[in-house]
Amino acid sequence: MRKTDRYRVQDANSLWHIYKTVPFWKVVKNFMIIQLARYTPFLKLKNWMYRSFLRMEVGQHTAFALMVMVDIMFPEKIHIGKNTVIGYNSTILAHEYLIKEYRIGDVIIGDEVMIGTNSTILPGVTIGNKAVVAAGTVVHKDVAPGTFVAGNPMRIIFTNEEMIERNQKDMFLSKGK
Repeated sequence: MRKTDRYRVQDANSLWHIYKTVPFWKVVKNFMIIQLARYTPFLKLKNWMYRSFLRMEVGQHTAFALMVMVDIMFPEKIHIGKNTVIGYNSTILAHEYLIKEYRIGDVIIGDEVMIGTNSTILPGVTIGNKAVVAAGTVVHKDVAPGTFVAGNPMRIIFTNEEMIERNQKDMFLSKGK
């Protein structure tokens, strides 16, 4: 189960209650910053914008590819370690509005994580250090450190131990040492 706080709503679906859960002007400001960051090719500027205006934790040398969409309502609940790559057109959500409830949860992405293009990270998950998330994966539960996951539904392709073994056998990677 993902680590989210759940809030019940009455009458209309939870999206109709949006401005009871997050201030309108916060959403407007976040939208503008996120749209600018999505298209900027300057990684240092993009990270500075996320840290300064959205209060996200973004580690040194982390790279957000073009068109990455971070949570517009609660970006301050996104925590990303150092030297991580977030692939093209990926989405990182810290909220989900449902019919009878909405949920909010921190997203924690470790150091040296690779998130493949078009992946979606759902609220309340933790992705451990050196994990690899294949392109197009929907991350709906925690990912252990060093693990390679893929798919929808997400499944483990290689464990940390298998990844270490694969990397040791990789001629290209072993030449760099």
